[in-house]
Amino acid sequence: MPTPLQLPVRDYSMSEMQARIARFADLKGFSSGFRDNVLPNTLRTLINVIGFDAPKEGFGSPVGADASRASAIQIREGFNLAYVRCKPGHGPVMHNHDTNETFVPMTGRWRCSWNEEDTQSVDLGPLDVISFPPGVARRFENVTPGNLDEEHVLMVIVAGTAPGTEISLKAQQTIEKYETKGAR
Repeated sequence: MPTPLQLPVRDYSMSEMQARIARFADLKGFSSGFRDNVLPNTLRTLINVIGFDAPKEGFGSPVGADASRASAIQIREGFNLAYVRCKPGHGPVMHNHDTNETFVPMTGRWRCSWNEEDTQSVDLGPLDVISFPPGVARRFENVTPGNLDEEHVLMVIVAGTAPGTEISLKAQQTIEKYETKGAR
């Protein structure tokens, strides 16, 4: 005899499921909304697929302010999913989240680094996975050899409904120096 189901079950209509489908070719990306965009080699496009509500006051969004308002699938179910697209040599500065963040390269090679002081890193290829716990400073960089004008894609999965981001202290200092130098 089958065991009775404990979880609630319901049927979804095709129209209900349409709101939960995102086709990559139709997704809109944003390259703005990041404090570190003033630095060379930080330009990247964030494509917000699932979730990313605005975080608590005082924190930045993992996908930037613009992309956080443009989720393709607007659900609030405890995780967020986005794609990053950028050229080799590009990626964000060292940063931290108040939740787990997982990276899955879709194309190209990506260097994932952690720890602000004793920085360590690993290079990942397509479909490899690295998962950073809350509180560990991290960054990624497209390190794909070959054509420096060809963008590659990294999938980013972040836990929570409105995860917060902080730029590391060293990165903040670097940004401030660059802004001061550029303002002259």
